[in-house]
Order: sequence, then structure tokens, then C-alpha cells
Amino acid sequence: MKIIVAMAAALVAAGCAADEPVAMDANSEAKLAAALQGYEAAGPPVDCVNQRDLGGNRSVGEDAIIFNGRSSGTLYVNRPAGGCPSMDFGRSLLVRATSSQLCRGDLATVFDVTSRIEYGSCGLGDFEPYKRVRDGS
Repeated sequence: MKIIVAMAAALVAAGCAADEPVAMDANSEAKLAAALQGYEAAGPPVDCVNQRDLGGNRSVGEDAIIFNGRSSGTLYVNRPAGGCPSMDFGRSLLVRATSSQLCRGDLATVFDVTSRIEYGSCGLGDFEPYKRVRDGS
């Protein structure tokens, strides 16, 4: 009986940890910092973003996705828990959303547009908003 309780507790703890983004290595952090040059954090992370407010996305290694906002110079950084496999090789990302919003937990599939080969999927994390820094001159 004690073994079953211990196993259940371990599974619950593992499930909670899976929702947290994996720490990025120094190279990935440097790539993300370069991609966010000229932007600053614009508030706390949000669970969902309206799809109509998004204009595309690009990967920053396997650890982060930058979603471009359609207006006002907004970017949203998403760090899938556990990363997203093979995302940094010029492949495309297909996100399967269940509503008009992209939300934490929605599945994103990495695939090659030419060969139509899928390379794996990942669950999206929170969306961290960034705004373009206005030049004071």
C-alpha cells in the first residue's frame, strides 16, 4: 500500500513539474535575447492570445517560439514545457487550437512543408508579451 501511495505522489509531482518551462541553455538564451532586441517585457504572461491578433511565428532553437502580433509592435514569447523537438531546423509549426484563441496546452506539431514529415509535437506554454521600445529622439 505504501508503494502505491508513493508512486501516486511521484506521478502528481511529475505532472506539476511538466507545466514549467525547461531552463534554456546559454546559447538558446543568447538567441532569444538577440531576437528580442528592441523589445521589453510588457506585463505578466497570459494563458491565451486571440489568433486574429497574431501574424506568424518563428522558433528560437527548440526552447522558444516567438509569435508576431499583427499590430502595435507586440511579440509573444512562448516556451513549451520540455521544448519542441526539431523546431530549429527551418521547419514549420502547425498549432491545433480548439477555439479562436491559442492557449497554454494547445498542441503544436513541427513538420517539414516540402516532405510533409512530422517531427513531433509539444504543448504550448504561457504567452509572454513584449512591446517594441520606442525611441525617445
